[in-house]
Amino acid sequence: MGLPMARNLARAGFEVRAWNRTGEKARPLEEDGVRVLESPAQAADGADVLLTMLSDADAVIDAVQHALPSVRDGAAWLQMSTIGEVGTERCAEIAGAHGVTLIDAPVLGTKQPAEQGKLVILASGPDDGGGARAAVQPIFDAVGHKTMWLGEAGEGTRLKLVVNGWVLTVVEGGAETIALAEGLGLDPALLFEAIEGGALDLPYLRLKGKAIAERNFEPSFRLTLAAKDARLIEESAQRREIDVPLFSTIRRRLAEGAKDHGDEDMSATYWTSAPGTDAGAGS
Repeated sequence: MGLPMARNLARAGFEVRAWNRTGEKARPLEEDGVRVLESPAQAADGADVLLTMLSDADAVIDAVQHALPSVRDGAAWLQMSTIGEVGTERCAEIAGAHGVTLIDAPVLGTKQPAEQGKLVILASGPDDGGGARAAVQPIFDAVGHKTMWLGEAGEGTRLKLVVNGWVLTVVEGGAETIALAEGLGLDPALLFEAIEGGALDLPYLRLKGKAIAERNFEPSFRLTLAAKDARLIEESAQRREIDVPLFSTIRRRLAEGAKDHGDEDMSATYWTSAPGTDAGAGS
């Protein structure tokens, strides 16, 4: 996600310096004029805006602890990773300690929308009469096609958890439904023919269903990350004593699938329910 976002920012005319935990993965950005550096501190040196897009809260916090001392006074920190409520609260404390403005802005979308600059940004942060928001909006415009400005920092993360709840419900539900069809001796294509054009038809279900039917699990969004996102949903529900057993079940199923298929697309959760004791042998 971070690589296409950085590329789109560079192509939009921003001066971009990048750091990645696996440095070689970021090297292709040099073709677009991005300076790929060896440490977070080097990448953030004198920056007006720090943008983080990493896999989890620990990775974000480890990086920014090195980066924030190097940014310009009064800089904005765009935290665009999906790290849950606890992670976002930790980031708010760190931002306050360093005197930077935290804008909590996770995104909706996976690899292809990121490449196309068509992410949806769920932005939340200080309502300062438009100052900070206006300053970072051109960055959001370069990586996304829609920005939702919500309330104070943290609201973007909460909405991301809610949307992810729906996304993961569709993926796990679709995978299990296809496994059920196959187990009953039916061609899953009949499912999609039956719902075609009706209220139950859903483009995202068709997208993931096609991947499952073709056994094409090239990752658009890795199953390991989907399992992490499900865990964040469950954590927030438990904090508020919200009874959501479906999401707890989805979390367990995704985590189980991630043991063997974590680097495949999240639709590979199908293998956990696939008919036959060796269903995953051909994956």
